[in-house]
Amino acid sequence: MRSLIRSISQWAEHKSSWLVLFATSLGLEIAALYFQYGMGLKPCIMCIYQRTAMYGIVLSALIVLFKNNGLTRMIGFAGWAVSAGWGFLIAKEHIGILNAANPFFASCEIVPNFPSWLQLHEWIPAVFAAEGDCMEDSWQFLSMGMAEWMQIIFAAYFAVFAIVFACRLLDKKPF
Repeated sequence: MRSLIRSISQWAEHKSSWLVLFATSLGLEIAALYFQYGMGLKPCIMCIYQRTAMYGIVLSALIVLFKNNGLTRMIGFAGWAVSAGWGFLIAKEHIGILNAANPFFASCEIVPNFPSWLQLHEWIPAVFAAEGDCMEDSWQFLSMGMAEWMQIIFAAYFAVFAIVFACRLLDKKPF
């Protein structure tokens, strides 16, 4: 067990682990753009927030890929955890909207509520403009919609983070 903890802890120091994180999260972003432009599924505000959280994971991994040291890994771990946790909560809220008993009281915003210094929906509307309806849930795979799959994906990202981070702490290594 100790050798497994050490192996996971050491793998976090290698760029290859951060490349896997980067590639999987970027792949999901590319898939989202395919759903939007290839399949014509317009993203709602909750989808845009989940997309933003996924870009947080992309950027967290990218930081470590550019410069791999203790400080950048600490920033990468923090960004990974916050983005995965926030994405999970947004997906959970989206599922709540979709499953609301009274759809008249279950609604979401129309314009993204980004900070005034980060108006992504105005800077890059092709990626961050919310044109869809939060109640739209026509895409299904294995009897689950997009929001349910995103909740599972974000939970998986957070679980992997927790395992890797715990191994780092148990191995008594600085980031």
